[in-house]
Amino acid sequence: MSLRINDTAPDFTAETTQDTIRFHDWIGDGWAVLFSHPKNFTPVCTTELGTMAGYAPEFAKRNVKIIGISVDPVESHSKWKTDIKTATGFDVDYPLIGDKNLEVAKLYGMLPAGAGDSSEGRTPADNATVRSVFVIGPDKKIKLILTYPMTTGRNFAEILRAIDSIQLTARHQVATPADWKQGEDVIITAAVSNEDAVKRFGSFDTILPYLRKTKQPTA
Repeated sequence: MSLRINDTAPDFTAETTQDTIRFHDWIGDGWAVLFSHPKNFTPVCTTELGTMAGYAPEFAKRNVKIIGISVDPVESHSKWKTDIKTATGFDVDYPLIGDKNLEVAKLYGMLPAGAGDSSEGRTPADNATVRSVFVIGPDKKIKLILTYPMTTGRNFAEILRAIDSIQLTARHQVATPADWKQGEDVIITAAVSNEDAVKRFGSFDTILPYLRKTKQPTA
């Protein structure tokens, strides 16, 4: 199964470190980040789960729930959390999905259908493609997909930056330029005429016939 931006995020029921959840119900009316890991007790992933725990208040400010998944049982997750605290200083208070039957990894296209039905005996290399981040909106649509190699730790500040852009552009008919950060100028989309742009944004600069910039909307 190949997932793309604007596809509905597949729903599932799974056991987590915070009881069994039905994914769409767990998301509710807000946003969610689902980020995946090939195996517990791996060095890069250990740093990532702790870093995400440190960023948890920033995600909460944006009405974004966070949830991790690793191709291992929930019992193993609970033991791993101790190592994460030792390595990073942060407690993992968000839920971690146990995917010992590989069901969610396959549902999200991170493992092929023929990967088997058990995490037992599998190495991190066997699960190397379970390294994706999915940002999901209140409409349960996938807004962003990022996939990292096992040797490259994820940049959670970039994920927050992307969420800021996605949430801003969902509210206004704007886009964000390369390297954009909160408070910087934005791009007016082609769907907005010059006349409407003045009404919406007050003023704008025409850089090119197809590139108009304005101050970031605050409402």
